[in-house]
Amino acid sequence: MSILALPAQAEDLVPYEITGDGIPASLTGSPGDAARGRALVLARTTTCILCHSGPFPETRFQGDLAPDLSGAGNRWTASQLRLRLIDAARFNPDTIMPSYYRNDGLVRVGRNFAGKPILSAAEIEDIVAFLAALRD
Repeated sequence: MSILALPAQAEDLVPYEITGDGIPASLTGSPGDAARGRALVLARTTTCILCHSGPFPETRFQGDLAPDLSGAGNRWTASQLRLRLIDAARFNPDTIMPSYYRNDGLVRVGRNFAGKPILSAAEIEDIVAFLAALRD
């Protein structure tokens, strides 16, 4: 099954194709940078560490609302990780995880993010590269 996802009011978003349970193609056309992805995962302002924990011994006060990110690369493919970051509600409509690369059909959106995605295509790819490299 293949679905082309192109939000109606998203001229600034790169179109992507969902195949099965993932998005196989990079949003940027190239792999992300895992080091930048790690920094984004640990950024408390917008991303992962607020809800997730992981193999980050230097980081205090990691989240405990969501699955541990340790071994994420063993549990999910890059394609699956990409879709989870873009729109986690496709897997669980009741999720509290934000859709990091959408700007339509969202509720409870902060003023700073209204009408635009939380992360850029490059940032999504950087986080995917980092999470895919987390192996047990």
